[in-house]
Amino acid sequence: MSKKEFKTESKKLLDMMVHSIYTHKEIFIRELISNASDAIDKLYFRSLTDDSVTLKHDDYEIRITPDKEARTLTISDNGCGMTEEELENNLGTIAKSGSLEFKNTQESKENEEIDIIGQFGVGFYSAFMVADKITVKSKAFGEEKAFQWESTGADGYTIEPCEKDEAGTQITLHIKEDTEDEKYSDYLEQYTLQELIKKYSDYIRYPIRMIVERQQPKEGTEGEFETVQEDETLNSMVPIWKRSTSDVTEEEYAKFYQDKYFDFEAPLKVIRQNAEGTSEYVALLFIPARAPFDYYSKDFEKGLSLYSSGVMIMDRCKDLLPDHFSFVKGLVDSSDLSLNISREMLQHDRQLKIIAKALEKKIATELSKMQDEDREKYEKFFENFGTQLKWGIYSEYGSHKDLLQDLIMFKSSYKEEDNVNVENADGSEEKTFTKKYTSLKEYVSRMKEGQDKIYYASGASEDKIKLLPQVESVLAKGYEVLFFTEDIDEFAIQMLRNYDEKEFLNVCKDSLDLSSEEDKAKLKEDNEKSADLFKFMKESIGDKVAKVQFTNSLTNHAVCLSSEGDISVGMENILNKVPDAQGMPVKAETVLEINKDHPVAATLTQLFESDKDKLAQYSRILFAQACLINGMPLDNPSEVAEMVCDLMV
Repeated sequence: MSKKEFKTESKKLLDMMVHSIYTHKEIFIRELISNASDAIDKLYFRSLTDDSVTLKHDDYEIRITPDKEARTLTISDNGCGMTEEELENNLGTIAKSGSLEFKNTQESKENEEIDIIGQFGVGFYSAFMVADKITVKSKAFGEEKAFQWESTGADGYTIEPCEKDEAGTQITLHIKEDTEDEKYSDYLEQYTLQELIKKYSDYIRYPIRMIVERQQPKEGTEGEFETVQEDETLNSMVPIWKRSTSDVTEEEYAKFYQDKYFDFEAPLKVIRQNAEGTSEYVALLFIPARAPFDYYSKDFEKGLSLYSSGVMIMDRCKDLLPDHFSFVKGLVDSSDLSLNISREMLQHDRQLKIIAKALEKKIATELSKMQDEDREKYEKFFENFGTQLKWGIYSEYGSHKDLLQDLIMFKSSYKEEDNVNVENADGSEEKTFTKKYTSLKEYVSRMKEGQDKIYYASGASEDKIKLLPQVESVLAKGYEVLFFTEDIDEFAIQMLRNYDEKEFLNVCKDSLDLSSEEDKAKLKEDNEKSADLFKFMKESIGDKVAKVQFTNSLTNHAVCLSSEGDISVGMENILNKVPDAQGMPVKAETVLEINKDHPVAATLTQLFESDKDKLAQYSRILFAQACLINGMPLDNPSEVAEMVCDLMV
C-alpha cells in the first residue's frame, strides 16, 4: 500500500499543532478518550431508531491497554467505528471533524442523551506529541470489512484492510523514546494513566477500563504479598453536579470538595446553579471554611475548573470569577462555550461573560442569604474573606460597590447583646451567638433621630481606637462609632462615599463638631480671636501641622490630632508603607486641636502674652502628646523627654 499525503495544508497544520497548539502533552489522552466517547454516542443514538444495534447502554466501554515491552498504548472503543472512506476523510484531512458533522446533521433533533464533545477534528493528532507512529484499526458497525490507518506524522499515511472482529476503533500509539527533557515512558505507567483519566475524563459517561496490578496479602502466609490483576473502571462517569440535588447529601458534597481541592475541612457553603435559557450551564461552587495559607499573597491563583460535557477543559478559568470573589472554588460545566481548537483556551465571547456575570450575582445572593439566615456562619466567613470584599469595593473605581456594600461589616461601639435566639424543644429560647460585627444596614437602622452621618474611627486595634479623644466625645453624645482596624477600611469607605444617603465621617476630621449652632458660632469667634496665638504655635511646631485651632469635640482631653482634606492621618501611615514611584511621602493635612474648655487653653493664651519661649515649648509638647494618643511615632523622643524634664525642675 503506497503512502498518501495529507490533504491541503495539513502538513503545516500538523507540525504547528504538535509544537504550538497544545500546552501540555498529557492532553492527548483526554482528546482520544473524548473521541472514543463520541463514537459510542453515535452508535447509541443510532440504537434508538435501529433495532439492528443490540448493544445496551451498559455494554459500551472504552479500554486502555499499556504495553511497556512494546512501548505501545492502546485506546479502544466499541462505538460506531469508521469505514475506509471515513478513515480517509476524518484522519486524512486534519481539522475534518466527524463529530461536528454528526452534530450538525442532528441539530434539529432533540435527544438529551447525545452530547458530542469533539468538534474540531484536530484532537486525534495531539497523540503525535507523544507517539512517533499511530496505528488505527476500525470497523464500522454493520460493515464486514475492517481497515487500518497508519502514520508516522506529517510525511503521510497508509490505509489498508485488516482483521478486526467487533465494530469499533482501536488506536495504538507507539510511544517515543525518552529524552533528557521528556520521559515519555510515564504514559505507559499505570499510576500516570489512572491520574490523567481521573483529572481530565472522570465524567465521561461510559466506563473507561484498564487491567491494573495490585499487591495483596498472599493467602496462608504472614507478611507475604502477591501481585494480582483486576479489570478496573477508572472513571466515576456521573458527575456529582449532574445528579439531582435531592440525591446528593452534604457529606457527598464535602467529600467531593475535600478530595478535589485538598482541604482537610468541609466547605462552609455549597452553591449549586443550573442555568437555562440564554446560556445553559451547571455550576458547583464552594466557599472554604478558612482562607488558604497563600490566599492574600501574589502566589494565589483564582479560577474555576471549566468542563465541557463532563470533560475538563481548563483547571483554572480566571475569567469566570471576579477578584472580589476569588476565594470561591468549584467548577462550571457548559457545552455552549466557544472553545478554540485545542480546547485548552477559552475564547472571550459573549457566553463566557454571561456566565461570569450570572455567577457573580449568584454568589452575592447566597452570601447575603447566609448573612441573614446563619449569621454565625457568615461571620466565620467574613473573618477569613471580609478583607477581599472591601478590596472589591475599592478596586476598579468602585464599580462593584453596589453589589458588595451590604456584605461588608465592621467592629462597632454598639454594646447591646445582639444575639441569635434558638428555640429549644420545650419552647424556651436560648441565646447562643453574640454578633462581633455590624453591617452598614444595621448601623443605619440604629441611628439616632436627626443623625445624618455614619461615624467611624481608624486605628491599629479596637482597644486603641476606643482611647482616641474624639471617639470618647462622640460616644458621650450617644452616637455609634464603627471601628476601622484594617488598612483597606477607610479607602473602601471613601470609595463608597455614602450609604443609604448617609455620609461617612471620620471622627478624627477637623470638620467634626457635634455642638449646638450657638456653640459653633462661639467657637468660630474664639478661633478668630486667637489667630495670632495659633500662628505662633504652628510656627513653633513646624510643618508637622497644617494649622492649630480650638475645638468643641473634646470632653476630658486637652488636645488631639485631626486632619482636613481627603487623606486622614491613618491613611497617611498606610500609604507611606509603600512609597510612590517618585519616592515622595504622602502627607495628611494634620490639625492640632485644643480643647477650648480645658485649663490648658487659658494657659496657652496667657503664655502668648507673657512667655513665648515657654509657649513654643508647650506647643511642641502638646503636639507630641497628641501624636502619642493617636499612636503615631515621635520624630525625636529624646527632645520631648528633655522638654518634660525642664518643666519638672
